[in-house]
Amino acid sequence: MKDQPPTETKGPSSFHVVVEAADRLTEEEQETLIEVLNRRLADRRRAELVTDIQEAQREFEGGALRPTTPDEIMKEILS
Repeated sequence: MKDQPPTETKGPSSFHVVVEAADRLTEEEQETLIEVLNRRLADRRRAELVTDIQEAQREFEGGALRPTTPDEIMKEILS
């Protein structure tokens, strides 16, 4: 699902429409919807993590980062 610019409407918000539609689902359908949404959120987070890791690897390979121990990181955070 791609981000779309908000549209101006005089009716209820799309979030409200979705919630109202979910209320009309059976309990089993609502549970399935929750599972689908949770999977999509996990997939999105996983994709963001992959992007962050790839960026960090490029920075490291480009010399922008240096290897650091956890103790060094904690010392820097606490100073």
